[in-house]
Amino acid sequence: MARVLMKGTEAIAEAAIQAGCRYFFGYPITPQNEIPEYMSAKLPKIGGAYVQAESEVAAVNMVMGGGSTGTKIMTTSSSPGISLMSEGISYIAGCEIPAVIVNVMRGGPGLGGILPSQADYFQATKGGGNGDYRLLVMAPSTLQEAVELTQEAFDLALNYRNPVMILADGFMGQMMEAVEIKEHSGDVPDRTDWALGCMGDRGGKRSLLKSLYLKPEDLENHNIKLQEKYMRMQKEVRYEEYMMEGAEIVIAAYGTTARIARSAVDNLRERGVAVGMFRPITLYPFPQEKLRNLPPSVKKVLVVEMNMGQMLEDVQSAVCGSAPVSFFGHAGGIAPSVKEIEEKICEIRLT
Repeated sequence: MARVLMKGTEAIAEAAIQAGCRYFFGYPITPQNEIPEYMSAKLPKIGGAYVQAESEVAAVNMVMGGGSTGTKIMTTSSSPGISLMSEGISYIAGCEIPAVIVNVMRGGPGLGGILPSQADYFQATKGGGNGDYRLLVMAPSTLQEAVELTQEAFDLALNYRNPVMILADGFMGQMMEAVEIKEHSGDVPDRTDWALGCMGDRGGKRSLLKSLYLKPEDLENHNIKLQEKYMRMQKEVRYEEYMMEGAEIVIAAYGTTARIARSAVDNLRERGVAVGMFRPITLYPFPQEKLRNLPPSVKKVLVVEMNMGQMLEDVQSAVCGSAPVSFFGHAGGIAPSVKEIEEKICEIRLT
């Protein structure tokens, strides 16, 4: 397929279709509405189904039912919509059901506004619902990367039998870039040993997917099993290093903010300022070990986000006092500018 100019939301939707997603359950909320709109037009034509639920709560429970069959299932929403889905996401994780969830973030808390934000970092990486569960969380910074990570998310969800979240923001959802979207079959395991509806393949043996364990010993053992899975997920950690050689100050940023930070790095390097950038691609698992072992040249770290400082806590934990960590960010739908980041770098360079 040749590269085509597409809006971010539509590119994510087409990527999911080319990865084999045939069932979508959702509810409209700005700024991700083009995804359900795209799915509603495309899926019925290829033998799939689009269902607009009566609410986000209903949609996520449909995802749980559909995913329990081992089928590639997807839902999308934005910030407060994901909050409403959080109980269902906890159930899905507890039942070990694969699902792909896309959050095109907007500002908060509460209804907030409809402009871009990165204020759902805590919600995505620390668990918005109850219990000791984890999602695999990936944060693309370009639309091509969003396409590729969305397609890979279906493989990861099925391989780990776990929800996978693509964490984007309103800028990424609404911007347009040229992307190449290929058909993606993926390398996924046999689903007949656990998925509902496969009794014939199991010789009539039933399968039970549940998150309710009334005996405390059973619930603890289930949690231990889940934690062992989350430890296996650590091998999925991904990150990008940019201009890190000889860097004295490192900017830590992800998603759209990392694109802005990259321009600041380029400008400052031209002026002889030794700056680099570290971009986490997986927010869970977070690239803790790599950040803990920054090059000896690094004297300071600046975290830049479109929130009031959420990834900041993970960066501080990873750096573990080996270098001072500063923060710069905006909220409410305001993105840090290249000039503001440059000025902040120059400020901390002198302190």
